[in-house]
Amino acid sequence: MRPPATTAPAASPAAVPAATADQPLLIELLTLAQRRLARDLAARLEAEGCTLDQWRVMRALTEGTGRSMGDLAQTLLIPQASLSRIVDALAEAGWVYRRQDEQDRRRVTAHLSRLGHTRLARLDALAAAHDAALRTACGSHDPGPLLRHLTAAGVA
Repeated sequence: MRPPATTAPAASPAAVPAATADQPLLIELLTLAQRRLARDLAARLEAEGCTLDQWRVMRALTEGTGRSMGDLAQTLLIPQASLSRIVDALAEAGWVYRRQDEQDRRRVTAHLSRLGHTRLARLDALAAAHDAALRTACGSHDPGPLLRHLTAAGVA
């Protein structure tokens, strides 16, 4: 017979401060920070003719072995239908190509083309510059000041 499972005691309501207008929940701060980061990077990528999701897909294809659409959708948390449109646009631009799996003809994998590798290098450089500028503005690699900077009123 197994001993009964124990659970950690729940934090008492007094131990966990309630969110207020002056102190939002961490999820709110993280969501705001993520949206601002994504918006700012998306604007830089858009100037190069690429969307944020297209860049994310290209980065996921850098291994060179190809990835199935299902795997990409699950890894990148992009709905399958949206991912198909993204890959269609990337293929039309010549940045990716699709290949039918030799063992399972029903399976299609996406691959980054040579042109895609060249393009991704430029886009990654933009993303790295964006990241470096953000870290410099925060003055630290510690995420605490970074989050405070990103969630400050009037930032970007």
